[in-house]
Amino acid sequence: MNQKRALFTVKTILWVCALSPGAYLVNSLLRGSLGVNPVEKLTLWTGMTALVLLLTSLAVTPIRRISGWNLLIKLRRPLGLFAFFYASAHFVIWFAFYNIFDFGYMWADIVERRFITAGMAALFVMLPLALTSTRWAIRKLGKKWITLHRAAYLAGILGVVHYFWLVKADTRLPSLFALVLASLLGFRALQSRAAARIKLQRSSNQKG
Repeated sequence: MNQKRALFTVKTILWVCALSPGAYLVNSLLRGSLGVNPVEKLTLWTGMTALVLLLTSLAVTPIRRISGWNLLIKLRRPLGLFAFFYASAHFVIWFAFYNIFDFGYMWADIVERRFITAGMAALFVMLPLALTSTRWAIRKLGKKWITLHRAAYLAGILGVVHYFWLVKADTRLPSLFALVLASLLGFRALQSRAAARIKLQRSSNQKG
């Protein structure tokens, strides 16, 4: 029961933290306090929030395995969905204000600017993950669901590349995101290697 209460508390904190950037942007927009370039600020904040939430969702498994608190796994799905929500808002703002809802402009932007290409690729990778985040999809896909949702790492890589290519001068923050992502990928690789070694050992023991 204590674990369930703790999980409820953590989920509540997650929802508050995840919704706070959106609430701040909406409130600032209504008050007209987003500065001289509100569209740029909206674009930056939604993209940054999406990337932070995506990397946080990827960090759930390492933290769960290190801490032993398995209930943390229940946070991964809402984190991923919140990341997709902000990534979608990021796209809509870009499409509406930078391309004036013109698909021709949008396509030209995607083709001509590599950071846009990476960002769109990340969004397209996240789309099927968001669509299959229901309990029905998890039951229907079975083991294939786990394989599909490993693409979240690809979305993370594309998101970091998108940010790196966007920033032209000060790359300290993109570098920090890249370091976090590299650590998560390294942990994943070590876990996969350990699992493969255990599987090989069990197979050898069965044959022996």
